[in-house]
Amino acid sequence: MTKRAVVHFCRRELRVGDNSIINHVADHRNEYDLYIPVYVFPSSQVELSGLIKDGTPNPFPPAKSAVAGYWRTGPHRAKFIAESVWAFKEKLESLGSGLVIRVGNIADIARSFAQGLTDDGQKVDVGAIWMTSHEGSEEKKDERAVESLCGDLGAEFKLWVDEKYFLDDRDVKIGDELPNIFTTYRKNQEPLREKPRGVIPAPTKGSLPRFPANSSIPVQPAPFTIPEALEGLVEALVMPVKHFISDIPPFPENAVSAHPFKGGEEAGHARLMAFIESQGMNRYKDTRNGLFGPEFSTKLSAYLAQGCITARQVHHALLAFEDGTNPRFEGIEGYGKGENEGTKAVRFELLWRDYMRLCHQKFGDKFFRLEGLRTDYNEEAGETPKMKHWKVPTGKEARDGQNPPPQKIAEFLERFNAGTTGMGLIDASQRELMHTGYTSNRARQNVASFLAKHLDIDWRYGAEWYEMLLVDYDVSSNWANWQYVSGVGNDPRGDIRIFNPIKQAFDYDKEGKYVRSWLPELSKLEKLENVFQLCSASVEDVKSAGLAENPMFLNPLKRIHFVVGASPRVNKRGGLRRGRRGSPAVGRAGRPGRSSSDGAQAGDRTDCPESQASGGASLVEDVRTSALYTRSQHTDAPIANGSYRAPQEVMARFLSRSARDGNQNGQTNYRGSANRSSRGSGGLGRHNGYQEKLHASVQSSQAQQSSGV
Repeated sequence: MTKRAVVHFCRRELRVGDNSIINHVADHRNEYDLYIPVYVFPSSQVELSGLIKDGTPNPFPPAKSAVAGYWRTGPHRAKFIAESVWAFKEKLESLGSGLVIRVGNIADIARSFAQGLTDDGQKVDVGAIWMTSHEGSEEKKDERAVESLCGDLGAEFKLWVDEKYFLDDRDVKIGDELPNIFTTYRKNQEPLREKPRGVIPAPTKGSLPRFPANSSIPVQPAPFTIPEALEGLVEALVMPVKHFISDIPPFPENAVSAHPFKGGEEAGHARLMAFIESQGMNRYKDTRNGLFGPEFSTKLSAYLAQGCITARQVHHALLAFEDGTNPRFEGIEGYGKGENEGTKAVRFELLWRDYMRLCHQKFGDKFFRLEGLRTDYNEEAGETPKMKHWKVPTGKEARDGQNPPPQKIAEFLERFNAGTTGMGLIDASQRELMHTGYTSNRARQNVASFLAKHLDIDWRYGAEWYEMLLVDYDVSSNWANWQYVSGVGNDPRGDIRIFNPIKQAFDYDKEGKYVRSWLPELSKLEKLENVFQLCSASVEDVKSAGLAENPMFLNPLKRIHFVVGASPRVNKRGGLRRGRRGSPAVGRAGRPGRSSSDGAQAGDRTDCPESQASGGASLVEDVRTSALYTRSQHTDAPIANGSYRAPQEVMARFLSRSARDGNQNGQTNYRGSANRSSRGSGGLGRHNGYQEKLHASVQSSQAQQSSGV
């Protein structure tokens, strides 16, 4: 009698607990003779050349992004995924099962299993191939390819619901379509504490159908070799991508990684428990906008992104703390006293992750287009969006007369990536990211705003840089948030919302510890305003610090005239601006800051004198004291080389239509590797929807763009 097998292609669900497929297989173990979990490192997203040992050319194109040509998966996430996959393999082995690790194309691997799987020398019938549904153009392409293959083979294909999110899709109440306003969505789901489903139990040892002998499993297609140990796998995946820029500076002596965690299911749960036990969950609402160290936020986002843990596992751990049902938490402040502001804020963040994925489902590949989600045009009539004139580094894509010219923008991008823009908060964040694969919620907001709003550079270059380097990269959260901050996502204020990185640095790095730690060359500067914008320092101070020839001083990419020590400007609307949170900026005497146009004494200015420029095309602009400022509220300033930067058009209509054709089969794939013919691109963690009231506006901006939680 022919034996039957079910092949389970695992992707971003690298856990045995709260796993609906594994649980189902254990409960119905008599339906199949063999159960074969398989993980495939996809050639379109992970560079595989390090797994070729004999010098044979890689049969797949380099796994690089479509717009900038960056690696799709950089060294930090490659290592984290390898650790997570290996931990998943070992966990399955402890249950009496196993995991097949392969590289290449999922459909090709599936076909090889269907044609070559044996057991005791007899061919095995692959009766079913199962996968979990994931968002992303390439992910959907893989799902369609495997479904088509199953149709040819006569095998069952089943696409399971992705259950790593906070609320189960089957329980979400959104009516006819997902609201474009997050507040509306949130209110429809509240109370959040009562909504998530229960956690699915992990299988017990021996409860899964038999895993075949290695000799019965089709081998990895040449020319690739799968290492037999985790260390070899990590080395092979990291080696081709570790030199993503030239001359990576050494890790600063006084810097501390905010993400010193390894991948895997057990590691994720250990972090969750430790953060509750340290009272980090209790403090979360107050600390989540921190910058320095590992304890200001949960650091669960990477585990959630790879499915090492699920959002509802986080929720139920919080319930056990709040309800006093887990003795492990006894003695911790708040134990058994119900939901507090910190645990409530964590649930709010988890709902944001859900919403980003649902937006991705709705808008599909519009997430990867330069014009984003804007619908103030008639697509059916062949109209194109009224887009701002984004600056690009290639002559082919640049508009006639682009100023600065493409070659200068290419230099800007090199310095932006390397963390040498001259803007302390931006550079510290970029250095932290390149060294650790992580940077905070607050820093991500400012980095995205600086590239897209201050420099007016095509925002997709930043999104792809983050895709490469973030250890917690999530396709939905990253691209939605870059669109939001860049003014082409579902932010009704669009292009006019701009973060002031100097004000933000004064607010959230009050002693300059974060910037000085990641930019040790600035550690000798005493004045915070000089640390946050080097070109504001005097020539004497710069010479004393050994920075007189530093391009961050001589030719910063942007000069912001910001005044320290003046009274804060009152918002004419009578309330906080969206995005403002925390105390106002403070200067040397603990006084608030404001722009030079507010009439402060000249001695308190942090201006960057034009005489310090080396003839480059750096930008000059006055900014208000609020955390955000708008182009409608300040005079457009000249670029250093004499040209004029006009204000951009504000959106006339925003998201007025449904996401037409967003997920239809056959739509142009805007995300992916550089070899693809289409232009377009492949958390940041969260982006905001509309907010109609002031309190919702402030709340949303606080939540905007985190790495998840």
